[in-house]
Amino acid sequence: MGKVFDNKKYLKLQSNKILERVNLFGDKLYIEFGGKLFDDYHASRVLPGFEIDSKVKVLASIKKKLEVIITISADDIQNGKVRNDLGIPYEDDVLRLIDEFEKRSIVVGSVVITRFASQPLAVSFSKKLKNLGIKVYFHYNIDGYPHDTEHVLSEEGFGKNEYIETSHPIIIVTGPGPGSGKMATCLSQLYHDNIRGIRAGYSKYETFPVWNLPLRHPINLAYEAATADLNDVNMIDHFHLEAYNESAVNYNRDVEVFPVLNKMFERIYGTSPYKSPTDMGVNMVGFAIIDEEAAKEASKQEIIRRYLDALCFQKVGRFSQESVEKIYRIIKELNISIDDRKVVSAAIKKMDQTNCPAVAIQVNKNKIICGKKTKLLSATSAAIINVLKFYAKIPDELPLLPKSVIEPLQDLRSNRIGRNTGRLQVYDVLVALAITATTNPIANAALEQLPKLAGAQLHSTTMLDLSELEILNKLKINTTMGTFQDSKLLKEI
Repeated sequence: MGKVFDNKKYLKLQSNKILERVNLFGDKLYIEFGGKLFDDYHASRVLPGFEIDSKVKVLASIKKKLEVIITISADDIQNGKVRNDLGIPYEDDVLRLIDEFEKRSIVVGSVVITRFASQPLAVSFSKKLKNLGIKVYFHYNIDGYPHDTEHVLSEEGFGKNEYIETSHPIIIVTGPGPGSGKMATCLSQLYHDNIRGIRAGYSKYETFPVWNLPLRHPINLAYEAATADLNDVNMIDHFHLEAYNESAVNYNRDVEVFPVLNKMFERIYGTSPYKSPTDMGVNMVGFAIIDEEAAKEASKQEIIRRYLDALCFQKVGRFSQESVEKIYRIIKELNISIDDRKVVSAAIKKMDQTNCPAVAIQVNKNKIICGKKTKLLSATSAAIINVLKFYAKIPDELPLLPKSVIEPLQDLRSNRIGRNTGRLQVYDVLVALAITATTNPIANAALEQLPKLAGAQLHSTTMLDLSELEILNKLKINTTMGTFQDSKLLKEI
């Protein structure tokens, strides 16, 4: 699929809008930053051309004016909550976020542990952060938050939270996932800043839903599919419609909480700067789409991909039947099906022909290349090798890796590091290619084709482990799994 999104235009528009918002308030602006900061694969799939680190590039363009606060819930630390996409605990993700910001010379001012009630693991994590030289603040559970504004905006409410010292006009407030306390941290700071005579404001950095596209646009429906397990629902922002006679799309949680936020603004400042939840957001994505029809098609493919993921996650207890059915209803609304993802049927056909697990990769509109599991290679590795050979115009019968390279790797995997199989996975194959490329021009030619895998569609007939999925993500390959020719759910609904 060709370019759908003008990333340079987006970076400029979004950066300028943030700076405009700072000027609206005067001293400080707290920006609640949800979603994926460094690796927004969802946006890159529905809007080809959107770079996965676009959000942090926006921040990097104004980094002299900003600092970052990272929030994490003490309950999530104590309960061992894990980021499903990375397979790491939330506290490890906090450390990862700090490292990623520091690589880009973006200041991380502090970490806030929210909902703190002296949970043992949260106390331990706070000590670890302090030992690393990171400032740590504690915020607490507040009875009646957010609806009892009288109590929340009092000494017994936000007043008992520790005040976070900041030194920049723009404060980015982010966290490892939903429920980390980002919004409450922003509002607590507004309360404390007001007491100190600092005029501060609040805004949200948003990507989806795209407010200036129709409610049931495939891009916005893809966001609903992506958040099916969170019970997010896109809806018309009736506050915006009433204030401006202009239709805008937002999602249920922001619309529901807006009257409470508005009341808080009025209590703190005497008046609210916003007339709608859409006003609160900074979201210029819709103005950088350059091929809407292609974006619609990409979004439909993403919805099918999310559905297949949901069916897999349901099998291992990570997704509810209700969430699966929600995505299925979106599929029916758009009149699409699993058959529209061509790699699915191609992989299943290869599996049926060979009686082995198989992987199919679509390399262009009309070409799909398959691979099967062998004694030497995983099905994914075999498919990747076949695609690289296709791009490099290497004959099928010509081996990319000699036995003298494969056999020591197999011995290492099965006998020396205790893996269940000596079969080479994608990472093993890429390392072997990189090593042999210095002396083998064929391997070098294949390795040079790796960038062409970005944006390819892949389907595996078996569940892939996290290590292979991570590599496929790094290669920007859009992956699904499972033998879903026709699920039971499709017949029941």
